[in-house]
Amino acid sequence: MSEVYILGGAQTDFERNWKKEGKGIAALLKEAMADGLAGAGLDFDDIRKLNGENRVACFVGNFLAEKYTDQGHLGAFLTEVDPAFYGVPSARYEAACASSSVALDAAATKIRAGEYDLCLVVGWELMKTVDSRTGGDYLGRAAYYEKEARGMEMPFPKLFGRLADETLRKYPRLEEKRYMDALAAISCLNYGNARRNPLAQTRKWFMSMAQASARGTETNPLVGGRLAVSDCSQITDGAAVVALASGSFLRERGITGKPLVKGFGHRVAPFRFDRKMADAEHGPYLLPWTRQTALDAYERSGLTVSDMDVFEIHDCFTSSEYALLSAIGLAEPGREYEAVESGMISFRGTKPVNPSGGLIGCGHPVGASGARMFLDLYRQVTGTAGDYQVPKARNGLMLNLGGTATTNYVFIVGMPD
Repeated sequence: MSEVYILGGAQTDFERNWKKEGKGIAALLKEAMADGLAGAGLDFDDIRKLNGENRVACFVGNFLAEKYTDQGHLGAFLTEVDPAFYGVPSARYEAACASSSVALDAAATKIRAGEYDLCLVVGWELMKTVDSRTGGDYLGRAAYYEKEARGMEMPFPKLFGRLADETLRKYPRLEEKRYMDALAAISCLNYGNARRNPLAQTRKWFMSMAQASARGTETNPLVGGRLAVSDCSQITDGAAVVALASGSFLRERGITGKPLVKGFGHRVAPFRFDRKMADAEHGPYLLPWTRQTALDAYERSGLTVSDMDVFEIHDCFTSSEYALLSAIGLAEPGREYEAVESGMISFRGTKPVNPSGGLIGCGHPVGASGARMFLDLYRQVTGTAGDYQVPKARNGLMLNLGGTATTNYVFIVGMPD
């Protein structure tokens, strides 16, 4: 089985509104792919050559282009980017917010099996094509739409508001104020981290504890149970491209100093939120299948949480990041607030979480988020993250969710030992 190396990639500026620019899918993918190839030390001539040798394939992660842009058949759409993609095996992968993680997994599997030497992964979503109410309804398809979202305004804030309720119910010793203060601190940390990231959607925004804690006010209205606007990730346009390669590809080109995929985990939890919560009654974790996903990745890598220097985790809402802190092993279940209050997960803490700004700060173009997290791990472990670089990072973990933690993906990326 071939090892899977990461050559590099690129992401678009998540602050941009492509509809306002008068640009659509083709423009987004042309820019993202050109920058992604350059970031990996490749060009379109490399794709043509490798395609002639049947050594390259493409993997597209996208959630709901059929709704947002009236377009399907997204793997084949890459032929609109450049003629270099004529004949290249390409397909679309979907798992809600984990769509590009599925694409990454498929690409890595092809390399491990020796079927291709170069795999290009692009995750993308154009979400600002519709108003917020319509977009919120579209996002409801990531849950059981008929049972959990149809006819409901902004279903996902409400579902993750229920996750906050369930956290307090499952851990009765957790004081509500302490919990809500921890959620406010998570919001502030991610907005603060985003200010260091030149591609983050909210890099010009500011969030204080006073603002994040003032839920239910005119400037921070409630959107789902206990959660307010400050607890939510952003509606975002954007794309991220990652190039994966085999060890033989690196050797033939004399490429050194590249990180590799050291471990992965993939688990699916019960689809309905209520059934997830019923399933969680049997153990200490609120999201037991998410926890198992992390354990699978640690086991496959031969590493533990103590070996991780940086984390990118799925903060679609502050309540999700809070629950994930125990799932990845940074806290005991029910005591996640300790990782927040101690400063452990802050940018200068011992285990920095979401130095990019995460989904709340960097942005959340749904089909792109997994690839973006993965790319940020690449940047961290290669020392190329710029102003949001975590010092001496050699190993990192990302956790990407689809739906209400229904699809769970973990990747561990690091430099060779």
